[in-house]
Amino acid sequence: MADSNEIEALKASFRGALSTAAALAAVEDRVLALDPRADIPAEDLDELERVTLAHAVSSQALRGLIESIRARRT
Repeated sequence: MADSNEIEALKASFRGALSTAAALAAVEDRVLALDPRADIPAEDLDELERVTLAHAVSSQALRGLIESIRARRT
């Protein structure tokens, strides 16, 4: 029997990972426009640090949830 709480947690975790992926995609133009001969502006580094950390955390949380679901099924 399916666990509705587990399914809702999976959906929420998936939405979180998608949201942070969208935030990462939102800085794509700024990253691609960086001049390879110039220093990276501190504001860009701060923004990249923030969005990549959020994405890493949300992706790892999703992965951990998937692993725990698999572990309970075996």
